Amino acid sequence: MTIALEHHTPQTFVDPYAADPAETAWPPAAAEQDMDHLLPPPNPSERLSILIDPRDQHRLALHAALTTAGIPPRPEDRDAIDQLSALPSTINTTLQRWLSHTASQ
Repeated sequence: MTIALEHHTPQTFVDPYAADPAETAWPPAAAEQDMDHLLPPPNPSERLSILIDPRDQHRLALHAALTTAGIPPRPEDRDAIDQLSALPSTINTTLQRWLSHTASQ
């Protein structure tokens, strides 16, 4: 049994994400919406007064350092990152310094 797939253009078969630009184009902006509006800067008095656990701070910093160094953490790295985040702040700072040195080379 053979199943024949019908495609309107050869590009559709090659690129499943190909679309007709006329169908996906954004409508033109109205004249009064022509400008970009930036968000106002944050107001320090409106900050939430929630403290982050040092272990969570270490975890976030380690994720950022690994990603910056070009080593984005994978889901299977979670246990290792959790263990490293439990180490004292001085060790965590050293790990981040090593990673930042690796990223700068």
